[in-house]
Amino acid sequence: MSLIVNFLRKIFGFRVKIPDLKNMNYLVVGLGNIGPEYKDTRHNIGFMILDEFARQEGAKFYNERLAYYTEVSYKARTLFLIKPTTYMNLSGKALSHWMKALKIPIENVLVLVDDIALPFGTLRLKPKGSAAGHNGLKHVELVLGHNNYARLRFGVSNDFPKGRQVDYVLDGFDKDELPALPALIDRSIEMIKSFATIGTELTMTKFNNK
Repeated sequence: MSLIVNFLRKIFGFRVKIPDLKNMNYLVVGLGNIGPEYKDTRHNIGFMILDEFARQEGAKFYNERLAYYTEVSYKARTLFLIKPTTYMNLSGKALSHWMKALKIPIENVLVLVDDIALPFGTLRLKPKGSAAGHNGLKHVELVLGHNNYARLRFGVSNDFPKGRQVDYVLDGFDKDELPALPALIDRSIEMIKSFATIGTELTMTKFNNK
């Protein structure tokens, strides 16, 4: 293992944190709202990514405490996938419960979230950061007491008139955006798998500039 660690650090620099191979469990939280009226809306992209991930792995979600829950295995890791049933504004409640129930350390938690500050189709993994006005992230930060958790930001653009942000994020993707969605969701799944295998920094290096 030391040879691999030294090789990675030589290429990417000593700031790179190598994932702790002793802890092979990860919690992936897709943010969204439950209910048919919210299905496939911009605000529910976190749900959409996890639904496709589970479909590809032949996994089924079950309605458990505070979230729809399933798990998948990937390269000896176990990825616990949850879609909070608390609605967006109380997302932190579900995240906190499942972190404690599954004994997942914060460095092994990844939150999937829509981001109006990024152009549509832009995917950015970040190790921490502000909520930037997103109510789901605001509550996660409130419950955790900090913002030092990884998040995968899915750009949905900000093509809406002033004062219409809520209507925009609770609406479906535009017709000209829909053809690109499957590939973007697949790429998001690749980034989730990468996060769980090589960690945040190396995944950022591999994906964020593309």
